[in-house]
Amino acid sequence: MNKREIKTIFTEYNSLAELSPKQQELIKKAKEAAEKAYAPYSKFRVGAALLLDNGEIIPGNNQENAAYPSGLCAERVAIFYANSKYPDAAIKAIAVTAYTDNGFIKEPIPPCGSCLQVMLESENRSNQPIQVILYGEDKITEADSIKHFLPLSFNKEMLK
Repeated sequence: MNKREIKTIFTEYNSLAELSPKQQELIKKAKEAAEKAYAPYSKFRVGAALLLDNGEIIPGNNQENAAYPSGLCAERVAIFYANSKYPDAAIKAIAVTAYTDNGFIKEPIPPCGSCLQVMLESENRSNQPIQVILYGEDKITEADSIKHFLPLSFNKEMLK
């Protein structure tokens, strides 16, 4: 028997002032998107904003449906739109946050497994890492690649 240790690295910030102006802009766009989300059932409004290598910022928000599996998460809304409008542009970074009836969340939330898998596909597609910025009012978490969230990820090599 062998044991294997897998480590991931995240950076935590206590305020927006610790981030670059571009990161702050992405968070601002994610917050704006969250406030516009269609979440009448859960009241949990998620916003995402992508920075593409062509300089475009693409927002997205969650879209709920009374038949819950028919909705879509903010991250995938933004990614699929970006891929359809700018198919050759790579995603450099994504910011994600959530808004409830009590305001923006205090602690950052990670993307769901489906969103992480789609983000990983985008990272692999462009052959460059995607910086992930998760915003909460009390803390901001950052990772320099989706692979920190999915160290044992499913990928195209497994389909061979």
